[in-house]
Amino acid sequence: MNPPAALDEALLATLVDHFYEKVRRDPDIGPIFNAAVHDWDEHKRLLTSFWASVALRAGSYRGNPMAAHRPHPIQARHFDRWLELWRETCGEELDEANAAQMLDYAQRIGRSLKFGLGLHPEGRAFGVPVVGVGR
Repeated sequence: MNPPAALDEALLATLVDHFYEKVRRDPDIGPIFNAAVHDWDEHKRLLTSFWASVALRAGSYRGNPMAAHRPHPIQARHFDRWLELWRETCGEELDEANAAQMLDYAQRIGRSLKFGLGLHPEGRAFGVPVVGVGR
């Protein structure tokens, strides 16, 4: 049995590339991303830098994920779908240990973004209905 591949920036770049190809085609979250991302190659480079900073402690990411997500029509269910695709892609691209670690990071980041954006899983912001959500 081969030892697990070491998680490095090249492996993360492949993961990000394959993940965002799925995102672009997804009927639920694809339209949101396709409207927001004008240069997919640059977006993938930025997200590879983000994940390298998270998983490898590279310190190369310069950005504000909360501010980047705030202007878009994102609902809690979109984060859930994003996480489903991430889980699937990690399982395809990474060994079991690295997939589990990357999924854990993504789950924590997703919860943080949902909280920061005021999204409750049922489309409510801290118990108060969000205007235009689920109607």
